[in-house]
Amino acid sequence: MDQLRNHIEEITPVSDEEFAYIKTFFTKKKIKKHQYLIQSGDKVQCEYWIIKGTLRAFYINKDGKEHILQFAIKNWWISDYNAYFNQIESTINIICMEDAEILCLTLYAREKLASELHKMEHFFRMKLTLLYSSQQKRIISLLSDNPKERYEKFASYYPSILQKIPKKYIAEYLGVCRETLSRLYLNN
Repeated sequence: MDQLRNHIEEITPVSDEEFAYIKTFFTKKKIKKHQYLIQSGDKVQCEYWIIKGTLRAFYINKDGKEHILQFAIKNWWISDYNAYFNQIESTINIICMEDAEILCLTLYAREKLASELHKMEHFFRMKLTLLYSSQQKRIISLLSDNPKERYEKFASYYPSILQKIPKKYIAEYLGVCRETLSRLYLNN
């Protein structure tokens, strides 16, 4: 739990007493490689903070094509946020790419924690702001950058992910074929 406290304190300091209370809202879970955390159609109960491991969030379109929305590694948050916040069925899947440990936080627990500790409301707001900003940059990159530029941005923003994730998934995330990624990867 020290890792969670350090993560929170990147944004806001918390006392020992506050952190003792904060950690009561989280439950720990282990998931195995290839295990789904969320499948399309599930009711989404939690958002997840990754203690260790790598996860992949993706959408499957009506033609059966997979579109990767997000990777998540140690110290990152992941969920189907539309389903989580609106308490509706998921439209995306989240799968574990390697054995992982996560902390789970229900929407009820999140809202209670945020209403009781202004520091945590601030923390959650800042995390969502960063997520929104990151997603906006990615959409703009997909709309305006060529494959080489998308790859270079990805490599500069997420060098640790580049080493952990199979190239086929990176290619899919960037919206290029595996062969194009191989050419870009070899030229860098």
